[in-house]
Amino acid sequence: MTASGSPARTTASGATRRRRPGPGWVPREHGAWAMLVVPVVVGAVVSGVTWRHGLLLGVWLLAYLAFQACALWLKASRRPRWWPPVRAYGLSALWPGLVLVAQAPALLRWAPVFGGLLAVSLLCAHRRADRSWLNDAVTVGAAMLMTVVAAGLGTHGTPHARGPVLDTWVPPGAGDPAAWAATAALAGYFLGTVPYVKTLLRERGDRRVLAVSIGYHAAVLVAALVVTVAAPQAGTVALAVVAAGLLVRAVVVPRRRPWPSAKAIGLGEVAATVVVTAAVLLAVA
Repeated sequence: MTASGSPARTTASGATRRRRPGPGWVPREHGAWAMLVVPVVVGAVVSGVTWRHGLLLGVWLLAYLAFQACALWLKASRRPRWWPPVRAYGLSALWPGLVLVAQAPALLRWAPVFGGLLAVSLLCAHRRADRSWLNDAVTVGAAMLMTVVAAGLGTHGTPHARGPVLDTWVPPGAGDPAAWAATAALAGYFLGTVPYVKTLLRERGDRRVLAVSIGYHAAVLVAALVVTVAAPQAGTVALAVVAAGLLVRAVVVPRRRPWPSAKAIGLGEVAATVVVTAAVLLAVA
C-alpha cells in the first residue's frame, strides 16, 4: 500500500507505482461532462430549480458511467474483465433512479424515447462503430433532450402526474416551448462540436470533414439570424453573435499550424460552452 492507502505494486527495478484502475472505470471522453451537465442546468433554470434537479443530475451522471462501461464491455466482445464497472455503475444508478421515479412517475413517459436512443448507441458499440457519425449524433441528441426532461421537473413543470399513462402520454417538459427553444440552441452548438473536433483530431486534414463542419456552422448562423429578425431581443442577438464566432472558429482553427494540442482544444470547448450557455439562458429568460 502507498502512504495514502491506495494499492501499489513494485516494478522490476524496485520502484513503486500506483496501481491503475481496471478497464471501463474511467471514461475517456472527458469533453462529454459539459454536454451532460449543461442541459440539466439550463432546463432547471428555465422551469424553476428544485431539489429534484440535483437528484436528476446525479442519476444522469451515474447512468452515463454505466452506459460508457456497458459500451466498452460490448466493444470488448463482452470479456469478463470489463463487466465489474457495468455492474457497479448500474447498481449505483438504480436506487437513486427509483427514488426519482417515485417522486416524478411521469418521467416514465420518456422511457421509450431514451430506450430507443440507448439501443442504437449500444448497437454501434457492439459493432465497434462508437466513433461513427450516427453514434455521435444519437448521444448528443440524448444529452440535449435532458433540457426538456429537467424543465418538466421544475416548479413550472408537471412531475407529480398520477402515473405514466393515466393523465396523458405527453412526457413532463415536452409541452414547454421555452425548454424546446433552449434544447434547439444547445443542440445547434453541441452537434457542431462533432465535426469541428473531428477536423482537429481523428479526421484532421480531411477536406470533406472540414467542409461539413464549416457548412454546418454556416447553417446554424443563418438559423440564428432568422430567429433574431423574427424576435429581436438581447438574447437572440447574443445567440447570433455566438454563432458567428463559432463559424469563424470552424474556419480558422483547423487551418492553423502547428495543430492545437488536445489540452488547448479542451480548454477552447470549455470556454465556448460557457459562452453558449450564457447566451441560451439570456435568450430564454
